[in-house]
Amino acid sequence: MELTGQVVSLLPEVSGQGKNGTWRKQEFILEIPSQYPRKVCITMWGDKIDQFNLKEGDNVTASIDVESREYNQRWYTEVKAWKVEKAGSADSGRSSSDASQAASPLPPSMTFSEDESDDLPF
Repeated sequence: MELTGQVVSLLPEVSGQGKNGTWRKQEFILEIPSQYPRKVCITMWGDKIDQFNLKEGDNVTASIDVESREYNQRWYTEVKAWKVEKAGSADSGRSSSDASQAASPLPPSMTFSEDESDDLPF
């Protein structure tokens, strides 16, 4: 899934020691434009922090995975970025399905690729 918007806040980097060694993560807040703008907290892990090199005010498209896990009978959901492209970066590999989504009447944050199923009950 992809979300497009503006980085409105970069939260401090956090690191720690786990069973597999040292880890680090940084979260950023992405504001998605629409009639009622929405904000999403997205997490970057490890080397992606340096690779993406985000700054407040950047307009980006974030490719994300959403994952939930249970701990002590409570559920926690995390939105992880696996790719972030800044607006204006060269993207020569656009497919025809990307072009058809660009012509969609929905905002970019509400378009889905063909492989995403819509099995929601509402």
